[in-house]
Amino acid sequence: MQEEVLYTPEELANKLKLSKYTIYEMTKRGDISAHHIGRSIRVSQTQLDLYLMNTGKAENVFDGEIITEGNLKFAVTNGVKISISTELEGQVKIAIRSEDIIIGKEAFKSSARNVHKGVVEDVEVDDISVKVLLNIGIPLRILITKASMIEMDIKKGDEFYAIFKAMSVVVLK
Repeated sequence: MQEEVLYTPEELANKLKLSKYTIYEMTKRGDISAHHIGRSIRVSQTQLDLYLMNTGKAENVFDGEIITEGNLKFAVTNGVKISISTELEGQVKIAIRSEDIIIGKEAFKSSARNVHKGVVEDVEVDDISVKVLLNIGIPLRILITKASMIEMDIKKGDEFYAIFKAMSVVVLK
């Protein structure tokens, strides 16, 4: 099993674009859980992910139930089976970063365990990026470049595939 990343208050402040004093206050208030190691504190990636999910700062967050089929595990949410890699069981929260999902006109053979066909419900364009809302039975927000949107001619009503690795799905209790 992969070792968990632990952030110092300074590293986390840098990551969240806050001051380290704000991070200390957030851990003191209990906004972000932290590990107390001697007189130091460390925040794990899991604790950060949980904080972002609970504050609504994360996209593509869903409640699910873990099922096992053979040696594969899935989180089922709204009837959609998402392939995951976890030791957890039962009811969970899952999150998939919008930048970890690729979009394709066709399904193709790859190491990605998740290939889900859906319909484009919305396309939000800004100066450099595009957020595509693809409904695969659950609404996935997918972040792509403007160049990709133009090249693939993505518009509302089009059918595309959302493709992402099982390892890209964060699973928390």
